[in-house]
Amino acid sequence: MKLAINLAINAVQVLLLVLVAPLVRGVIAQLKARIQNRHGASVWRPYAELLKLFRKEDLVPDSASFVFRLAPIVLFTSTLVAAAFVPLLHGSALLDATGDFVLLVYLLALGRFFLMLGAMDGGSSFGGMGASREALVSTLAEAPFLLALVSVAIAARSSSIAGMVRWTLGQDFFQFSAVHALAFAALALVAIAETGRIPVDNPTTHLELTMIHEAMVLEYSGPSLALIEWASAIKLTVIMALLIALFVPWGAASSLSVLAILIASLVLLLKMAALVLVLALVESSVAKLRMYLVPDFLGVASALAILAVVFTALMR
Repeated sequence: MKLAINLAINAVQVLLLVLVAPLVRGVIAQLKARIQNRHGASVWRPYAELLKLFRKEDLVPDSASFVFRLAPIVLFTSTLVAAAFVPLLHGSALLDATGDFVLLVYLLALGRFFLMLGAMDGGSSFGGMGASREALVSTLAEAPFLLALVSVAIAARSSSIAGMVRWTLGQDFFQFSAVHALAFAALALVAIAETGRIPVDNPTTHLELTMIHEAMVLEYSGPSLALIEWASAIKLTVIMALLIALFVPWGAASSLSVLAILIASLVLLLKMAALVLVLALVESSVAKLRMYLVPDFLGVASALAILAVVFTALMR
């Protein structure tokens, strides 16, 4: 019985990440509008846009092959599977395996790789330009992403994300060390690059010379574009949830009772709201970096991640 309840809660965690992801994007857009003294669109607009895209015809360029149609499906599926590795409400996840933090990183990389293939397969010059820029950003972001997770894995003596979360839950809040701060800072910088947010990319831009993600999806329409946009929203929410789970998991349910899960849900909502507010403030306060400055930005993330690994190894 307990196993069935645990499985059900873990499945609910994944559903929450998938279904709430568009709302997170809508809240960020609304907060940015308010900060900039604009009215802004409704927080429910991302849902309306997804529904509209699913109802439209899926157009494919004449020069495109099966890769063009396959890319959105692989992107959405890989992102969905990655979401199943992240604990939300308690110290367990739907998929919990040894070394799954490596699998999570490469599942996200797999989806990005197929999106780049689809962009180039479409035959658009802007798609190729966006794919080349995305390849640069992903190459620079992958190492600090892995190293930051490695530092936490060494400290927790577990290569499972759920195992790392349970280890952090067993620590006192005041035991938050410099290693945690370095790893958190590295992951936060990587999260901005991985999700295409300002200052690395502007998810709302339509200026061709500055686009990265948007340039890759110019040829997509209908359900294919809906899957891409939904996967992008899920990826943002998954990485935010990962930051919370690894570094500030306190408040998660210690039992499977209804009251404990409800309290954990409320605490998670407050944490997500704080991260969303910080992200909106950052994006409203800084300008997008020029492409040749992005390596410097991610170089800082790499340096922080390397320091986190070194300090963790010295402390063991």
